[in-house]
Amino acid sequence: MSLVNTKQMLQDAKKNKYAVGAFNIHNLETLKAVVKTAAEMESPLILQTTPGTIKHAGEDYIAAMAEVASEKYDIPIALHLDHGNSFDLVVKCIRAGYTSVMIDGSMLPYEENVELTKKVVEVAHAAGVTVEAELGNIVGVEDDMYVKEDKSAFTDPKMAVDFVEKTGVDSLAIAIGTAHGMYKGEVKLDFERLKEIASLVDIPLVLHGASGVPDELVKKAIALGICKLNIATELKIPFTNAIKEVFKNNPDESDPRKFLAPGEKAIEEVVKEKIKLFGCGGRA
Repeated sequence: MSLVNTKQMLQDAKKNKYAVGAFNIHNLETLKAVVKTAAEMESPLILQTTPGTIKHAGEDYIAAMAEVASEKYDIPIALHLDHGNSFDLVVKCIRAGYTSVMIDGSMLPYEENVELTKKVVEVAHAAGVTVEAELGNIVGVEDDMYVKEDKSAFTDPKMAVDFVEKTGVDSLAIAIGTAHGMYKGEVKLDFERLKEIASLVDIPLVLHGASGVPDELVKKAIALGICKLNIATELKIPFTNAIKEVFKNNPDESDPRKFLAPGEKAIEEVVKEKIKLFGCGGRA
């Protein structure tokens, strides 16, 4: 099976009240761990990379690895640009073989966000690529993007309707109280806002900053309309900790296979739990 875009998988998730896991990968090991686990659990899968990961690894290398994975396993896999920060980067990713892109104009004035998103939708749809956009600001750190708490802004439901109508975007990331990175205090999500947006907007809704959100809140968010959940930090930490443990026990280890394999295994365990939580197992 070749890489697919996210349209069918997210529409099915919306219809059947589950969410597809979108896992941020950085290299071969993280990609392999995520895909292997999703295949074992017969789950649709979104692999995603930020601009920082693309700068580090190269969009062509990433797309080639994802394509190999899609041919190896019989599950729908989409390759998604997470938090795309420019039109040029979107075009580069589409040319490399990405099947889904996010253009994040949430930090721009509203009309500029609309125009940028609309421009991306036009070029992406011409190539059969789906588009995610963001409305509202999510606090925390994602790559080089940092949003302070006093700069956060929850998504306005009526503005969401206008945005979707004007841009033709396929899915919408909304701000209801999640944060990029791990939480320092109690997680409080505005479920009434989510419920209102879901009742007004007829496209799949996305929740960024899902790492560290308690399971019961995740389940409620899915029940109220979230169809895609992004997981990044909760993969990076166990991956890194597993590698640290190898060097703690053997400071002179020099074989990358010996210290990367435990990291890969640690990610598999997290992905397995997230797929169970999201309800996407057996939906491939």
